[in-house]
Order: sequence, then structure tokens, then C-alpha cells
Amino acid sequence: MLKLSRYVLYDILRNKIVIAYTLFLFIVSFSMFRMEENSSKAILSLLNIVLIVLPLISLIFTTIHYYNSYEFIELMLSQPLSRTRILLSEFGGVCISLLSAFWIGVGVPVLLFSADDTGFALLFTGTALTIVFTSIAFLASVRSKDKARGIGFALLLWFYFALIYDGLVLLILFAFSDYPMEKFTLLLSALNPIDLGRIFIMLKMDISALMGYTGALYKDFFGSGKGVLFTTVIMLLWAAIPLWLAVKSFRKKDM
Repeated sequence: MLKLSRYVLYDILRNKIVIAYTLFLFIVSFSMFRMEENSSKAILSLLNIVLIVLPLISLIFTTIHYYNSYEFIELMLSQPLSRTRILLSEFGGVCISLLSAFWIGVGVPVLLFSADDTGFALLFTGTALTIVFTSIAFLASVRSKDKARGIGFALLLWFYFALIYDGLVLLILFAFSDYPMEKFTLLLSALNPIDLGRIFIMLKMDISALMGYTGALYKDFFGSGKGVLFTTVIMLLWAAIPLWLAVKSFRKKDM
């Protein structure tokens, strides 16, 4: 599996899109740190990149790569290789390439200018979201044979997690404001990895006013060691469950 993943990784790293993505992240990150005297302000500016751009690129790039590699995947299926091994190799190659772009583009400037708890929280969140949305993209791609439908579904997922989710949460909380909603809001927070990442970083920056309603409600919980463990476990589940469903569907799929 490692040999196949290495081949996929080398093929992706030659892709101009990955190189452009890395340069974009590096230029933006480096510029923000150079323009801001306070590193916290630069981290806050990079927060939008991590929470919005990373999930979008992970979803779209992974989906397009899967469909462009369809013939290669069919060739591998004709070899004495298990379907699970083939899909996990593809996932590993894509995931490592996107993580490399993130760590070079954002990680290097952060380590140079803000090697503190806030900077490490940003790197953790970016790493987690890259893995999570790459996993989700594989599930969306495997479940749809049509390329346009697969890309459209990936975009729809991004709109939901990045834009629609918070509005739905606020609508629910407003509609049931007369009832105790604390535990239910905690459940709602776990249903969106982007929201969890935002809360995690904001707590490290101690800017509760910008955390959003769901984050402010649970500042005490997420600020504790229990909250950090909760966030980590939920992120792992968000990465593992879609990938497991993708592998399960791929093993039964008629190519």
C-alpha cells in the first residue's frame, strides 16, 4: 500500500494546482505576519483561510483527482490488489499532498512568527480539517459515478458546513430559546468540524466575543482539557467514519 500511495503522491506533487495552492498559502500567510505587528491579528486573519479555503480546496481537489484517476483505479483493480488497499492508497496520497501544501504554506510562517499555543492550535485545526474534508470528498466521489454530480455534491457539502450550518443553529436556538438547550447545543457543535475548529482556535486566542453563539455557550467546557479531548475525538470520528463508508461502498461498487 505504501508503494502505491507513494506513486499517487509523486503524481499529485507534480500537479501545478498543488504547487499554486502551496504558493498561495505561503504568500498570504507570510504577508499577513509581515503586515501585522501583533501575531494574534495575523492568526485571526489566517483563521478565515483555514476555515473556509482549506475545506473547499480539499473537497474540490480530491473529487476532481478521483475522477481523473478513474482509469488508473480500474487498471489497479485488474491487478491482484484489494479494493480497500487501492482506495486507502489514493486517500493517503491525496491527503499527504494537501497536508504538505498546508504545512509549507501556513506551517512555516506560523512556526517562524507565532510558535505559541495559538499558532499550534491553528496548525492542528488546519491539519484536522484537511484530513476530514478529504475523507468526506472520497465518500462523495465513490458514491457518485457522474463527475459533475460528484463535484456538485462536494460544493453543496461545503456550502452547508461553511455557510448554512451556523444559520440553522441560530434558527433552532432562537426557536427554542425558552427551553434549556445547553446539552443539545453541544451536540450541534459536534456535527460541524469547521465550527469545532473555530471554537478551538478562538479559545486559544481568548476572544470569546468572536467565537459565535455556540462557542460562547461552551467556553468553560471547550477551554478545559476535557474540551480539547472532545474536539480531538470528534475530529478523528469525522475523518474515520466517511473514509470507512467510502471504503465499504467502493468494495461493493460496480466499476
